[in-house]
Amino acid sequence: MVVVLEGSIRTDHKERIRSFLESKGFRVREIVGEQETIFGAVGQPTIDIREVELLPGVERVIPITKPYKLASRELRKEDTVVRVGPVKIGGNRIVVMAGPCSVENREQILETAEIVRRSGAVVLRGGAYKPRTSPYSFQGLGEEGLRYLKEAGEKTGMPVISEIVSASHRDLMAEYVDIFQIGARNMQNFELLKTVGALGRPVMLKRGLAATIEEWLMAAEYLLAAGTDDVILCERGIRTFETYTRHSLDISSIPVVKKLSHLPVIVDPSHATGLRDQVLPVGRAAVAAGADGLIVEVHPNPDQAMSDGPQTLFPEQFEKLMRDIDTMSAIVEKELARLPSPHSEIRLGSAPQKGASQAVASQKPGSTDGKPVDGVAVAFQGERGAYSEIALVRYFQHENAMPSPFDSFRGVFQSVLDGTSTYGIVPLENSLAGSIHENYDLLVEFADIKVVGETQIRIEHCLIGLPGASIDDIRTVYSHPQGLAQCRRFLEAHPGWTAVPFYDTAGSVAFIADANKAENAAIAHAEAARLYGMSVIKQGIETNPRNYTRFAIISREELAATETPNKASIVFATPDRPGALFECMAVLAERKVNLKKLESRPIHGKPWTYMFYLDLVIDDVAVFDAAMLELGRKSEDLRVLGVYRA
Repeated sequence: MVVVLEGSIRTDHKERIRSFLESKGFRVREIVGEQETIFGAVGQPTIDIREVELLPGVERVIPITKPYKLASRELRKEDTVVRVGPVKIGGNRIVVMAGPCSVENREQILETAEIVRRSGAVVLRGGAYKPRTSPYSFQGLGEEGLRYLKEAGEKTGMPVISEIVSASHRDLMAEYVDIFQIGARNMQNFELLKTVGALGRPVMLKRGLAATIEEWLMAAEYLLAAGTDDVILCERGIRTFETYTRHSLDISSIPVVKKLSHLPVIVDPSHATGLRDQVLPVGRAAVAAGADGLIVEVHPNPDQAMSDGPQTLFPEQFEKLMRDIDTMSAIVEKELARLPSPHSEIRLGSAPQKGASQAVASQKPGSTDGKPVDGVAVAFQGERGAYSEIALVRYFQHENAMPSPFDSFRGVFQSVLDGTSTYGIVPLENSLAGSIHENYDLLVEFADIKVVGETQIRIEHCLIGLPGASIDDIRTVYSHPQGLAQCRRFLEAHPGWTAVPFYDTAGSVAFIADANKAENAAIAHAEAARLYGMSVIKQGIETNPRNYTRFAIISREELAATETPNKASIVFATPDRPGALFECMAVLAERKVNLKKLESRPIHGKPWTYMFYLDLVIDDVAVFDAAMLELGRKSEDLRVLGVYRA
């Protein structure tokens, strides 16, 4: 059962409830969520729930109807996020685990680790004990392989995952691996599940070859009941009558399991298909279906691999897969998980307002050498629930970022400059409306502030009204002018409505909440409805669904990211002579520096003179540095606005 506790419950009342439940034979787990705190009471005892409802401090009691209690969404409404070192699996991240099917030797796993880390993997996989169909096939290197795997993980800063095939290996493997993998053949090896679960360590459970979803979740229940809270489900295909692929990947299981359970779901397209040319499209499909990540087999030379070579990706294929997933992340409203630089240092910044922590990472915001930073203030323009805050939450690790709203973009920049906020997030460009020129101008004006990261989100507008209101009640619709314009077709279908411009999309939701009139509605993101206790009347009302906004993460120059950059933003002016811009562009062309964006802006105080903003791709930092040195000679007032990881 789920026992929902009162928000102001006394400590002694909480302990009394716990003791009562335990005395009746229940195992009790306390779960603290964003909205409420609950006790999850699981076990076989029969009890009249009214006995629990009468206890002081109990708000309500909800029976759990599913046979899998601890894994059920009935117990925990919010998604479980499994922390493994610097990596968070679940929530708003797409996590990619990669490496060879089996560890063959020290050189092979070290080389593979460098390859997958460089392309963006955050967890290193590798088998040391291999359950093979044939007893004559390569069975793995055992403890020797585990030593090599751990060394490779430590050198690249990646946690490691490896399969356990026998309960007798548990304690030995615990010295080397960060995540235990339970393979498909052992999904219902309940003694192994109980033994591994009792360690309390993260476990990834693969779906059995012919297991139903309920059987899969019941196996996860064994792990949770044994003692671990950190269970990751892995869909790897089931056996059907089809012979063109190794197995049939059950894509539909992803949204089904996400609805039934709070546990994160990873997909293994390598084992599902058995053929490397199918891994990329199937992997992309899994991400599109809502998977929290992928586990993929990669080898420096798959044709020479000692196991599963045909389904193993070449390094260049894996790199393409990572680029594809990065591109897709905005569509599925997630961020591709990245690791901090293994050589980054912790710096101290000032963020005194609103209790922000002064510990700030010098690498990608939100972590310090893999350790979370709590309470880092991040400034954004708008009211709570604005699209800028949505982007903020997706880019930063949600628990570590403290959103700080400001009335203006200038306020965001000033807050970062004076240390009130450690980071800021500002929109730079919308795919339909174009550049936000004010923020480009502010990047030039605030010379001590740099772009340290980038993210993009899809802009999905919703019609939001009072709880219980229907579309027939609406008479007036409020939103930012751009929000109204982007929903023009929907509004034209309701000619009796009056569209009223408002200064902010989320602010319009706050306004109708205060007005408390069923005839009022707002256009904003669904998150704004949740924040202000409103209801989404209709979702996806924008005229063009291909509507994305690109945001820059900004910070003071001394906090600029040290993660290997792949993008730069620069600005310069040119001498007043024919061919000046051509000469500057030639500097980039000769060095094969790819230009992603070029835009001119007037120079304030100098009528009819212009500066040029450029976004550049960085493939080689040394080449970029040389190009900037030469460009500085050809141009005037060259400034690097940021060198960062996009």
